[in-house]
Amino acid sequence: MTTVRVRLANFASQLPLLAGLVVLWMLLWGKFTWLNLVTGAVLALLVSVVFYLPAVKLSGRLNPWFTLTFLMRLLSDIARASTEVALLALWPRLRLTNAIIQVPLRTRSDLILTWTAVATSIVPGSIVVDIDRVNSTLYLHVLNMKSIAETDTFRESVMKTERRIVNAFGSKEDLERVRRLQSATKHPGRHEKHESEGSV
Repeated sequence: MTTVRVRLANFASQLPLLAGLVVLWMLLWGKFTWLNLVTGAVLALLVSVVFYLPAVKLSGRLNPWFTLTFLMRLLSDIARASTEVALLALWPRLRLTNAIIQVPLRTRSDLILTWTAVATSIVPGSIVVDIDRVNSTLYLHVLNMKSIAETDTFRESVMKTERRIVNAFGSKEDLERVRRLQSATKHPGRHEKHESEGSV
């Protein structure tokens, strides 16, 4: 009975992804017809079976206020960065100093990792060039980094984006992990004491 429930739960968690593939299929055709719906559903199932990937675990949680906050901040970042990149492009005799920056994320969720990578990449001036899924780490190419302080500021901005995404629709485990690691950053001594007590 437990196995049946697990299978049903796994199938239910994949329904939003299958629905997304069907919608994408119909958008490619440019119109809704029953034939497009049926062929899209068949192809979505076929793609999911033939090109199988590990199931993405959805949190089942959505906070409307934090979601709105995340989207508004994302739009603000896109507008600001677009202006900055445009000014850099128009600046005479510009010599940019770019950097590849490693950003270790605090969550271990594939969904949060993907959302953070996408949200960071669509902001002009930075692009994800590699992802270490095992260690939940992003590697980004960033324009116009002139000092270590600027790279640290950028790294912190990515981690803030991750925190906003977790607050918006991360799982309870993601929330707890981010809060715990954020508290450890502010109070490193307390965290070290806690780790030593746990290792005894």
